[in-house]
Parts: sequence; structure tokens; C-alpha cells
Amino acid sequence: MRTLRRLRAALIATLVAPAVIQLGVLIGLMSPALAQPVFAPKPWEMGMQAAGGPLKQEAIDLHNLVLIIITLITLFVAGLLGWVMYRYNSQRNPVPSQTSHNTFLEVAWTVIPILILVIIAIPSFRLVYYLDRTPDADLTVKVTGHQWYWEYTYPDNGKIDFSSYIVPDEQLKPGQLRLLTVDNDLVVPAGKNIRVLETSGDVIHSFFVPSLGVQRYAIPGRTIETWFRADKPGIFYGECNQICGTNHSRMPIVVRAVTPQEFEAWLVQAKTKFADAGSKAPTSMAATSGAGSEAPASRVATIDKPFSLVAAAQVQR
Repeated sequence: MRTLRRLRAALIATLVAPAVIQLGVLIGLMSPALAQPVFAPKPWEMGMQAAGGPLKQEAIDLHNLVLIIITLITLFVAGLLGWVMYRYNSQRNPVPSQTSHNTFLEVAWTVIPILILVIIAIPSFRLVYYLDRTPDADLTVKVTGHQWYWEYTYPDNGKIDFSSYIVPDEQLKPGQLRLLTVDNDLVVPAGKNIRVLETSGDVIHSFFVPSLGVQRYAIPGRTIETWFRADKPGIFYGECNQICGTNHSRMPIVVRAVTPQEFEAWLVQAKTKFADAGSKAPTSMAATSGAGSEAPASRVATIDKPFSLVAAAQVQR
């Protein structure tokens, strides 16, 4: 009886503990955002992040369609192999048939895969076209990748320009996510189509926010367009997912979607807060730490940010 009680307690702990952990993580994520929805990676997450906009929802729908198709194909092939092994082994079929050039089978195994590819291709091409750009943008944001931080510019709203750096571990506040929290969020209005113009000041970066379904390379010398829309106010976390150097893992993205009224109020504050951002020349780290070295963590969240050699050379020119 004691052994049975122990097994029952272990089973309950195994089933309940993950749910308790998930609830604790969710409460921790929600607390700094004042109960706003938070879209971020979670412990033991098996599937994709929840959709925060139409792009991600379309991607999830395509994923589910392809998953159903490949599951049916896998089951069919596994069943066929099992039947062949059972029906045509050496004991049941000691003399194999010499049948060849079966017209029906050859047509079937050629036409059916083509039809399956067409079924997958139509929604795939539709989604690629849908992700490309929006003809009716409500706001344009220019995103510039640097080693290793992001620069955001609002050309439609007084040319607001600011940089977004990771918050070091020792400066994190309770509830803030390690390696995902930044000093300046990319603020956008919820329910609006946001045109994103991406480029880079040094090497190839990648602007990737999973819950918004946006991922596009930032390439030096090119301006590449994409877009996204956050259906409701919330906090959306992302990262640069292109290996861009030593601090590749330390250039996160935080998109904060707010109501249109809150966005207008933020614009007024941002014009004052970042008014002198363009007048301060960035400093090169070459003289203190050498090319390609990592900047001290204590400097990451201050005004005097680390600056790449390539970007410093562009400023000098």
C-alpha cells in the first residue's frame, strides 16, 4: 500500500509540476508588462509561439497543412512497408513475381507526388507574396542592424532615431527576461500595418520576431522591405538570428504594441527623449578594446555605446 501511494504521488507531481512552472513563468512575464500579453519563448515549449498578428497565423496554418500531408505520407509508406514485409517475405512468397512496367503504378507514383507538391506550392507562394510587403502601410519604420545593436528610425514622424541595446544581466529588474530585454523598445500602434525597411551598417543581420511572423535579412548596401501587424497591444520578443559576430546572441528585439492613443503620446515623448541622439558622435572601441572584442557589460546600456569599426569609419567619411 505504501508503494502504491508513493507511485501515485510521483505521478501527480510529474503531471502537475510542469503546469505550475508554466504558470509561474507566465506570471513573471506578465508582471513587468502590466498584464499586457507577452509573446516570448517559454520553458518546455514544444510548438511555435502563439500568433500575435496575421503573418504568424498564416505561417501556422501552412505549417499545419504540410504537417497533415507529411503525416499521411509517412503512415502510408510505413503501412506499405509493413505489408510488403509480411506478405512478400521468403516464407510466404518463395518465388517472387517478375512483373514489371505496370502502367497504372508508374502513372500513379508520378502524378500523385506532383499533385501533392501543387497542393503545398499554392499556399506557400501565396504566403511568400503576402509576407513581402504591404501596399497600405500606416507607419514606416527603418531598421538598421549594427554590431551589436539595432537602430530604429521613424521617417514619417519627425525622423525619430534611436538605438536599442541589450540590458546587461546585472542591470535587469525583477521580471525582465535575460538576453531578451533592451533599453529602448520598438514602439508601434496595435492594429496598424507597419512597413519595415531593413538595412545594415556592417555585416548581415536578421530581424526576427517569431510571434509577429516577421523575419528578413538586413544586408549592407541594400534596403529590403517587409511588414507586420500586431493585432492587439502586447510585448513581442525576438532576436537577430543571423550569426553576425561575437555578440550575435546579445542583440535582442523588443516590439511593444500599444493603442493608437498611447502611440501618439509616445511620439511626443520620443521627440524630446531622442532629440539629441543624432548630434552625439559614436565612439570607436578600437582604441580601448581592439577590433572585434566584446564591450564591457557596464557600458552596454549607457549613452556611450560600443561602436563597430566599420560604422566608425563611415562616420569619419
